[in-house]
Amino acid sequence: MFFLIPTTVALIGLPYAYLKIRSKKLAGEDLTRFDSTPPIFAMAQPSEGLDNLNQYLHDMFVEPAQKGSKNAGWESKRERFDAAAMARDYGDAEFRPETIVFNGEEITGSWTLVPGYDPDRRLLYMHGGAFSVGSDISHRPLTVQLARRTGMAVFAPNYRLMPENSRRDGINDTRDAYNWILENGPDGAAPVTKLALAGDSAGGNLVLMLANWARKNATRQPDAVVAFSPTTDATLSSPSMKTNLATDHMLRPMLAPILKAPKILLLPAMSRHYAMSPSDPEQSPIYDDLSNLPPTFVQASADELLHDDAVRFVNKAKAAGSPVSFQSWGGGLPHVWQIFDDYLPEASDALDEVEAFLKEYI
Repeated sequence: MFFLIPTTVALIGLPYAYLKIRSKKLAGEDLTRFDSTPPIFAMAQPSEGLDNLNQYLHDMFVEPAQKGSKNAGWESKRERFDAAAMARDYGDAEFRPETIVFNGEEITGSWTLVPGYDPDRRLLYMHGGAFSVGSDISHRPLTVQLARRTGMAVFAPNYRLMPENSRRDGINDTRDAYNWILENGPDGAAPVTKLALAGDSAGGNLVLMLANWARKNATRQPDAVVAFSPTTDATLSSPSMKTNLATDHMLRPMLAPILKAPKILLLPAMSRHYAMSPSDPEQSPIYDDLSNLPPTFVQASADELLHDDAVRFVNKAKAAGSPVSFQSWGGGLPHVWQIFDDYLPEASDALDEVEAFLKEYI
């Protein structure tokens, strides 16, 4: 998910010609050649669980946005995200706090560990939440599932969030966590033997960025990467941003007002807000060179706004020769449905596919 960009900016007063030139530069390369309509891998069936989940998403996202800033603010959202995860029972899973000290910065987080875990086989999990909410707590439903299915030690760092921090702060924290986990496990300092990356939404963006960054910086590359419904393009240009607006109950309340803004105003506003071009590969990995990536597995719902972000990324990576695969799931599944295994059997079904992929490489 994307951080909400204010559209009422001083850029409105700038000359039209300048804005047109500026927005064209910020838009990056034309990605339409990577558009396609992939086959549906699996179709969700109508169920009471899906109905209940849609009601939950309405209560969690739509209603707070309608009630105004008091209920829709970032602190309130952060509390609701964590509370939903803390209400669940994780059995014998252990959540071991950890504080990374790297390059003069402290990054908190926690290991998710299950009985029999291998401390030298590690998975770095980057949580989603529009770069503004989410934590190692909120995404326990996914870190527990990944730990149980792989036997790996799963670490989820709390990278710095917007708006109190910059977008680049979160990127730097992610890179520091990556370098740290190469030499440190849940039981202390020790080199990693197998390394996987996984993340959802904004976290999916971060792990795809990390794979590019690790390759270019001669750092040890991950052995496998998993991205759930990743955002890959901060220019908001993929077709599903329009075609799926009515069907995405989670992201619509946040993105609908933004998507109404003309690109000639929106892109310069985003550039000023992030202090980065929307098409900078460091925040939009689809604009990077996608050759020589590690084995990468991407899932997205055919009904969500970010569906074609995933499609374009996968198609471009495949064209560059990288071993990247994609599953499009239909039937009205929400953004990052894999986290809702307490509602949907399709969440567990999707994680079965992730488990099979990871076991092939780690």
